Amino acid sequence: MDYDAMDGLEDTGPRVTVRQASRDRADFTMEGVDLSFANSLRRTLLAEVPTMAIDLVEVQANTSSLADEFIAHRLGLIPLNSKNVDDVAYTRDCEYCEQYCEHCSVTLDLHARCTGDEIMKVYARDLVVSEPRPNEWVGMPVITDSLGLGSVICKLRKDQEIRMKCIAKKGIAKEHAKWAPTSAVGFEYDPHNKLRHLDYWYEEDPVKEWPKSHNAAWEDALQDGEPFDFSANPSKFYFDVESIGNLEPDAVVLQGIKVMQQKLALVIQELSGDDRNGDADGFGGPRSPDGMQAGGDYGLNQGYTTPFGDTGGQTMYGGGTTPFGATPYGQSGWQ
Repeated sequence: MDYDAMDGLEDTGPRVTVRQASRDRADFTMEGVDLSFANSLRRTLLAEVPTMAIDLVEVQANTSSLADEFIAHRLGLIPLNSKNVDDVAYTRDCEYCEQYCEHCSVTLDLHARCTGDEIMKVYARDLVVSEPRPNEWVGMPVITDSLGLGSVICKLRKDQEIRMKCIAKKGIAKEHAKWAPTSAVGFEYDPHNKLRHLDYWYEEDPVKEWPKSHNAAWEDALQDGEPFDFSANPSKFYFDVESIGNLEPDAVVLQGIKVMQQKLALVIQELSGDDRNGDADGFGGPRSPDGMQAGGDYGLNQGYTTPFGDTGGQTMYGGGTTPFGATPYGQSGWQ
């Protein structure tokens, strides 16, 4: 993304200096904020920026040597393009369906069959995105290798076949790591340890045994005999954001700041007693694809549906009892 220079920025406001930027990495410094804000941004970038990932796999055929669950897990970890992911609704908020549709998900089809004697590899490029979808970007497998193949999903021998329907949904890494937008977020402050927040263990010489990071060149070193400042606080923070490819690194940072704004707005709403939005999620904060619904029920399946159907918390024997009769808890006591 391209940004105009921010003229007239006050010296007391937040300042960001981009030191390095590429397709999958952004290295920058942040000043004018306190440690709690910088660390909150770091945690948000790791766990609360929404992305797309395969969340549901309908297996139609699988004669490979890998179990259905194994392949489904590998499919979920394939990064998918999440550009303009705000166009995709969370499944729990979708007004058009109860499980998935083109407004809250992206469908990808996978069909591969080995007809030769050589072992056949199935790659992420073999995932075919179905239309319609919320926009022209979301859901496409991220392929960055020079051959344009993507991640290996499985291997097939002669006459083996897999045919699956994959449903990608919007979610956050706090729910599952497959929705993580970053592979790592480097974070450091006070590289010379002037604040003495770290107590280095060493055998002979701490300077040799604990080499300084490259961020140390951006601050003045501790001078011999320099008195310790008990009132000093960290004011400069170093970030190194590495994207997995589903979002550009600068987009990850911007989305992280947006999520923090939404969460702070929610706090202000709760403290002010403003219920104009009707619910606590009025600001559209991040959540899992099948999160808490109105009334407190979690998702479409509350976790106690048996193979005999949704009996409302009952077992196959009826009532709220076990096959041996009523339990002593909640009854008239031990018999």
